[in-house]
Amino acid sequence: MAEDTRIPAEDRIERMIFFVRERKIMMDADLARIYGVTTARLNQQVKRNLERFPSDFMFQLTRQEVEVLMLQIATSKQGRGGRHKPPRVFTEHGAIMLAAVLNSTTTCLKRSASCWPRLHRSAVR
Repeated sequence: MAEDTRIPAEDRIERMIFFVRERKIMMDADLARIYGVTTARLNQQVKRNLERFPSDFMFQLTRQEVEVLMLQIATSKQGRGGRHKPPRVFTEHGAIMLAAVLNSTTTCLKRSASCWPRLHRSAVR
């Protein structure tokens, strides 16, 4: 099945923003979808550039935080093809840095340039 390459509308992006530790965050899988890369590729690039992501830009959820989010959104359960590690989450500043890290490819650059106004408007609301 071909992956949907359209950038989500602002109202859909707003539903991807959650409050954790009194911060607005977006999960790695949602940002990967927006930027048009796989979650694995996104996390690989983050690992290679950890110095660009201080704790106020990105952090990993605890198991307890994951359980709370699973109650709020439809996420897969472990053992059923789901994630094996808690997801990384990004604040607005982290999402901006992530765009810069991922912009090494032309396709991603075009995508992030066209989706940033939507991301920013959604995060500010």
